[in-house]
Amino acid sequence: MLKRCIVFVLVVMLLLSTAAPGVARDSGRVLLGNEVLLRTRMDLVRGKRVGLVTNQTGVDGRGRSLVDIFAEHPEIDLVALYAPEHGIDGTEKAGVWVPSTTHPRLRIPIYSLYGQTRKPTRAMLADIDVLVFDMQDIGSRTYTYMSTMNYCIVAARENNKPIVILDRPNPVGGVIVDGPVLEDRFISFVGIDNLPMAHGMTAGELALFFNRKIGANVTVVPMDGYFREMVWQDTGLTFVRTSPNIPDIESAFGYMATGLGEGIPSYYMEDKFKWVGGGTINAEQFAALLNGAGLPGVVFVPERLNGVGGVRLNVTNYRTFNPARTGFYALAYARQLTNFPVPRSGSTIVMFDKIMGTDKIGQWLEQRLSPQQIEANWQPGLNRFREERKKYLIYGTAAESGVVRVRVGGNLLNFDAQPFIDSANRVIVPVRHIAEALDSQVAWNPAARTVTLRRNGRVVIMTIGSRRVLVDGREFTMDTVPVIRNGRTMVPVRFISEYLGAAVHWDSLTWTVRIEKY
Repeated sequence: MLKRCIVFVLVVMLLLSTAAPGVARDSGRVLLGNEVLLRTRMDLVRGKRVGLVTNQTGVDGRGRSLVDIFAEHPEIDLVALYAPEHGIDGTEKAGVWVPSTTHPRLRIPIYSLYGQTRKPTRAMLADIDVLVFDMQDIGSRTYTYMSTMNYCIVAARENNKPIVILDRPNPVGGVIVDGPVLEDRFISFVGIDNLPMAHGMTAGELALFFNRKIGANVTVVPMDGYFREMVWQDTGLTFVRTSPNIPDIESAFGYMATGLGEGIPSYYMEDKFKWVGGGTINAEQFAALLNGAGLPGVVFVPERLNGVGGVRLNVTNYRTFNPARTGFYALAYARQLTNFPVPRSGSTIVMFDKIMGTDKIGQWLEQRLSPQQIEANWQPGLNRFREERKKYLIYGTAAESGVVRVRVGGNLLNFDAQPFIDSANRVIVPVRHIAEALDSQVAWNPAARTVTLRRNGRVVIMTIGSRRVLVDGREFTMDTVPVIRNGRTMVPVRFISEYLGAAVHWDSLTWTVRIEKY
């Protein structure tokens, strides 16, 4: 969205950033793997009979269904669809089998992968040349869409079919990796591989991780403009309900924090993963324990719901909030308060242990270990996973890439000349882009080599190569100078921001300058 510019924004604090290529090309948002496929990787599907594994989350960045996009594309032959748990439209309840059917408009089969089989059969794959997977995960080991992806990769290898994974963001971010690592004995459809509860990986990264054991012909189409530390709110994308109990991004963040009580009748979530409690829990004591634990980015509000004590999660910082760690702390404190019976596996593995990925959590709860002790116990295995995980990561952090991003009023700007840090450690940005974003007027005088910015009656005049600047006729001296680079007038953001009326904040985690107009 080419915003013109008075770079009044940037990095006041962005003192240490470096120039880097731009992020996405569509209104400053992340480009999804399905969009990158259609722009640059059509070779993977052009002229081929395509089978698409998807559901209602399989949309592009503008909310258009990939089913419709593929069906209407003149170079794509969409011949079959495959639906996961909850069905092709995501409305079936958890655990309810979904029948295979026929698409009412396209008249192609919709094969259920949550019914008589959870892995595509040879017959289901017979008429396709390539299998394409595009579904939104929520970042938890127990969410079954990634298990479906795993089974599809296995089926692709068994039937000598290539599989293409169209990548999507991890909504809760790609930095937090936490919880016990699943042990082989506990592999199931709610825990398909040796992952911790929060794996911090995208679907594409998980596909590469899964494939270490499978050996299929897997191609991941990565996103454009995605960085590892992004949470959903940083992507510029609209969240689509992933399942009946995950209608919004708040529920996605609450899933691991409140949903670990499977098999414990007296400990459960309510209000779509935004409240947790049960049994004889004293709401005030429960909240006091959790708030006293120093868990980042969240406040626990005591609340009795349907006559039962518990807490409501109030996430105050989605970038520091750790859903998995929070969930295990809540579970351990609830056990201390109520001494609920812990489900135990025998010859049959109980669902609680499948969710935990181990029977050790149950043992530690019975021993009444503190959440801090439980957390310390799983650290060695988690550290080994973190090292193994590095082999399969596609995306780095913004800091690693040297990319400085700018948001004005929440909108991520797209530059045709990238901001950079000059020798004075000042962030320099293209003036026209930001001027437009700030509703400012900009004029260039090639003879005088001056750029004039007007906003809300204020006039700022800067000269290329000069530290002198005029603000409403008054002269000031900067510690850096505007320049022309790649044919674009580039100006120091900090100085402009101070005199054009905007609040500027630097987010060191995501390397983002956030500007709010006033």
